[in-house]
Amino acid sequence: MALLPILEFPDPRLRTKAVPVDPAEVTTPAFQQLLDDMFQTMYDAPGIGLAASQVDVHKRFMVIDVSEEHDAPQVFINPQIASASEGGRVYQEGCLSVPGIYADVTRADSIVVRFLDREGHAQELEAEGLLATCIQHEMDHLDGKLFIDYLSPLKREMVRKKLAKQRKHVA
Repeated sequence: MALLPILEFPDPRLRTKAVPVDPAEVTTPAFQQLLDDMFQTMYDAPGIGLAASQVDVHKRFMVIDVSEEHDAPQVFINPQIASASEGGRVYQEGCLSVPGIYADVTRADSIVVRFLDREGHAQELEAEGLLATCIQHEMDHLDGKLFIDYLSPLKREMVRKKLAKQRKHVA
């Protein structure tokens, strides 16, 4: 397994809309290795979700594990939200592509998502709470959207400046 570089805001590649994965590709050794590498990258970061777009692979899939023990890995290939609860719930979100920044975002508290699993089998999952939030957050990445897009333009600009300052101190 290998750690993959994670794209960081304001990298324009994060705004790329991902294309569907060919179902025949899912079971190939190369795709399975990419999934393993994404899990290792996500756990190492550390995070609870990672969309392929964040590692510069612009295909519609993501890996998620919201368990404390990192023992409940889930793969969502070509995910689609079939239904979402009315109203929303506020979670303080962070993102591996926007390191050190957290903000309150309102999303549906429960969703039904259809997707292919790691073996390429069609699945439907009813998710709620943190898992539902994480799925919606990662699906935004696949559409070229970041959680900071839910913030006001002023707050987004403050985030951009803060990240630029952090990078300057690291360099």
